[in-house]
Amino acid sequence: MTIGRPRRPPVPAARLVLANGARAFAHRNYRLFFGGQLVSLIGTWMMTVAQSWLVQELTGDPFMIGVVWAAQFLPVMVLGLFGGLIADALPKRQTLIGTQAVKMALSFLMFGLVVSGVIEVWQVVILALLGGLTNVFDMPTRQAFSVEMVGREDIANAVALNSAMFNGARIVGPAAAGLAIGAFGLPIAFLIDALSFVAVIVALLAMRDAELYSPPPMARPGSAGEVIEGVREGLRYVRATPLVLLAIAVLGLIATFGMNFPVIMPALAQDVLDVGASGYGFLMAASGIGALTAALSIAFTGRVRPWLLAAGGTLVGLSEIGLALSGLYALSLGLMFLTGLGAISMAATANTTIQLAVPDQLRGRVMSVYVTVFAGSTPVGGLLMGWIASQYGVAVSLAAGGLACVAIGAVGLAWLRSAGGRAAVATGLGTTDAPKEAVAAAPRLVAPGAADVQARPVAETDPDGSATVASRRF
Repeated sequence: MTIGRPRRPPVPAARLVLANGARAFAHRNYRLFFGGQLVSLIGTWMMTVAQSWLVQELTGDPFMIGVVWAAQFLPVMVLGLFGGLIADALPKRQTLIGTQAVKMALSFLMFGLVVSGVIEVWQVVILALLGGLTNVFDMPTRQAFSVEMVGREDIANAVALNSAMFNGARIVGPAAAGLAIGAFGLPIAFLIDALSFVAVIVALLAMRDAELYSPPPMARPGSAGEVIEGVREGLRYVRATPLVLLAIAVLGLIATFGMNFPVIMPALAQDVLDVGASGYGFLMAASGIGALTAALSIAFTGRVRPWLLAAGGTLVGLSEIGLALSGLYALSLGLMFLTGLGAISMAATANTTIQLAVPDQLRGRVMSVYVTVFAGSTPVGGLLMGWIASQYGVAVSLAAGGLACVAIGAVGLAWLRSAGGRAAVATGLGTTDAPKEAVAAAPRLVAPGAADVQARPVAETDPDGSATVASRRF
C-alpha cells in the first residue's frame, strides 16, 4: 500500500466550461463595465422600439422609419474612420464618460418632446442625427476599450460576453418596451432610456486606471496629412489581412440586406400579423433570445469558428424568407429566434476575429472600420428595405433581403473552403500577406504589475477546422 498525498478529485467538466465562459469577470473593471452597460442597453432597446413605433404612428410609412434609422447611423458611415483615430489618441475611459453624458442629454430631450405632445417626425430625425454624431466617437472607442479592461488573454471571452450582454438587453428591452408602451404610453420608454445612462457613467467613474491594460499613448497627429495617413494605416491593414477583410465584408453586406428589423418589424406586426405594439416587442425579444443563445455558445466554447461568418448570414437569409411566407404569429416568433441566432453567430465571430488579429496600436482604427461598415450599412439597408416595403409590401422586402443574405453566405463559405481560405485560418486568423512591419511595431499591452510580460492569443487549428483561442506568454 502506497501512502502519499491524496489525489485531488477531477474538476467536473461543467465547472470547467462555466469558468472558461466567465474569464473576463475576473477583472474588476470589466465587471463594472458589464453591469453599467447592461442597464444602459436595456434602456437603449426600449428607446429603439419606442422610436420605431412613434414614427409608425406619426407617418404610417415604413420608409420614414428607414429615414430615421438612416439618420441615426449616417454620421458613423461618413466620419467613423476618423472616430477610430480619436479612439487611438485619447484616453478611452474618459472619452466614453463624455459620449455617454451627451447621449443621456439627448434622451432627456426626446422624452420632453414626446411627453409634451409637440413631437414631429423631423425632430426625431434631428435627434437621431445628433445621436449618430456622438456614436462616431463612442462606438469605436467602446469596441477598442474591451482589450484594455481584460488584456489579450481574455479578449475573445469579453467579446462574446459583450454580445451576450447586448442580446440579453435585446430580450428584456423590447419586451419591456412593448408592455410599458401598452400600459403607460410612449413617453415612459424614453424616460427609462435617459435614466439608464446613469448606470454606465457611474460604472466608468468607478474604474481604476491602474488596473487597465493600456498600450503606450499614440502620438497625436499634428496636421491634416497625418490624420489622413493615420486613417489609411488602418485601412491598409484590413485590406492586407484576408480573413479580417472577409469578416468585415460579410458583416456589412448581411447588415445591409438582412438586419433591418426596426425598419420592417413595425409594419409586419401592425399590417401583416395584427399584433400591435406588445406583439412587436415580443417579436424583437424572440430575435434577442436567439442572439443571446449564439453569444453564450461562443463564450462558453471559447472558440472562433470562421465558418460561422457564412453560416450565420445564410441562416439570417433563410429565416427572413420564412418570415415573408409566414402569416402566423407563433411561427414568426420562431423565425425571429433563428434570425437572431444567425445574426449574432456572424457578428460575434467577426468581432472576435478582428480583435485577435489586430495589433494594439491600430486597434481603434481597425475597429472603426468594423463599426463604420456595420453601422454605415444600416442607413443604406434601412432606406432600401424600407422603400421596398413601402412600394411592394413587407413580404417582398423580407424575401428580397433573405435571398441576398443566402447568396452572400454561400460565397463566403465557398471562399473559406478554398485553399486560400483554409490557409488564412490555419496561419492564426491571418496570412503572410498581412503587414508584418505593422505587427512587429505594435506596442505591448502593459498589464498591471507585469510591465515586462505580454500575453498574446494564439489561434490553434482544431481538426474540425475551428480555431481554439489559446494563450501563451512571451
